[in-house]
Parts: sequence; structure tokens; C-alpha cells
Amino acid sequence: MPGRTDRAPSLAQIQAEFAARLAGRESGAPGGTIGPDGAVPLKRFNIYRNNAAATLIETLRARYPVIERLVGEEFFKATAYRFIAGHPPRSPALFEFGGGFPDFLAGFGPAQTLPYLPDVARLEWLRHAAYHAPDAEPMQAAALGRVPPKDAGRIVLRLHPSAGLLISDYPALSIWETNIADEVVREIGPERAGEAALVLRRELEVKVIRLGPGGDILLDGITQGACLAEAATRAASAAPEFSLPDALGALLAAGAFAGFSLSNEQAS
Repeated sequence: MPGRTDRAPSLAQIQAEFAARLAGRESGAPGGTIGPDGAVPLKRFNIYRNNAAATLIETLRARYPVIERLVGEEFFKATAYRFIAGHPPRSPALFEFGGGFPDFLAGFGPAQTLPYLPDVARLEWLRHAAYHAPDAEPMQAAALGRVPPKDAGRIVLRLHPSAGLLISDYPALSIWETNIADEVVREIGPERAGEAALVLRRELEVKVIRLGPGGDILLDGITQGACLAEAATRAASAAPEFSLPDALGALLAAGAFAGFSLSNEQAS
């Protein structure tokens, strides 16, 4: 009809509406859906939506078992549902889903009485990410032996693809350890200091390694691309008891690095 401006919705609009209703942000079935009887299949869609939500909640439970143990099954389920509504999967690969859960917990009002919760969740996600990270041969300590002593400070270490760093103001590592390993959970008092951990995969085993004084600052500097001298200086300033040989030796023994370069030179 002349002058008519109505247009059929684009594919992107159809997909956006479907996703919003699937996540429960909008009620009812998506527009344009028709059942075998020619009516809107609201009951069928609700069953599909509930099944999709249940699958995603189970996925989060598998990613964050300690979080569920800390808050209880019902609280976790309700929290996971709220997260799913605002953060639906963005990839067809389900193993990529859930990385935003720790930050969601940090801003989720009902979880504010447990301020360590987001960092425990970050540790759990780092373990999941490490398991699915690409393979790479860990660099051996002997590889640094060919660097002339005068150039040692210019070494720029490259992290192993599976390596991740957690630095927490809370005893997040101890809380995770007792909840994942102990039949009777140990009490971790609020007076406990913050903790740091390196997470990585060796072959098919994911390891969580507690970092000593200054080790977290050293590894954080390396992660940001600082040369060894700069990262070590930061660590020594933050922790007077820091020992570069001990910290670097422990990281090399753990397989934290996949290679190195010298600043302003080609990669080794």
C-alpha cells in the first residue's frame, strides 16, 4: 500500500527478542512463533526456556562448586538464575560461559556479606580456563643460562598459555582449599591476610600454587610485560623479604613460562 512504512523485523531483531524472552527479561513467547495448531506456543516455549536455564545453572555449578558450597544450593541457584538473565552465553561453545560470574558476585547485593566470594570465584574460573587453555611446552630454567649476566635484567618472560594469577585481599586460596579438599571445613578467620596464587595446567592436571612474599608482585609485573629487573624491583619494594632467586626458581619449576625475549630484541 502506498505510504506504508511497516517493515518485517530483521534477523538481528528477531534473535534479540528471542534471547530476551529466553533469558526471562521479557515475558511471553517471541513474536511470530506459531505452534502446530496455529496458536502461540507459550507452554512449549516455557518448557524450552526452563530447560535452557537449568542447563546453564548446571554449567555454573560445575564451574563454581566451592561457591555453591559456601552459599548453599538454593542461594546459588537463585543467584545463577539472576546472572543468566543478564549475561546469556555469547558463544556456541558452552565451556566459554560463566567467566563474568565473579564480577557479577562483586556487585550482587545479597552476596555482599561474603566479600571474599568474588575472589574465590575468580580462582575457580582460573582453574577452568587453565584446563581449556592451549598446550605449550613449559620453558626450562636452563633456557635462561644462555643470557649473558649483563643482560639478565632485560629478560621479558612470556607466560604459559594456561597460567593465571589471583591476587586477593582475602584468604581466598585457603577458603577454596578447605572447601574443595576437607571433609570438615576448617574455619578461616577474618584476621587472615590476603593471599596470591598461580594457576596453571601441566599436561592434564590443573595446579594451584601458593605464591610467597613478593611472588605475586613479580608475576603481576611479568604479566604486564615488565622486564625482569623492573618486576623484581616492584616486588622487593612491596615485600622486603622477597628473594628473586627463590621466587623465579619456584615459577620456573612450576612451568609458569613458555619462553622469553630480551627487551628491544627479537623473541628467543
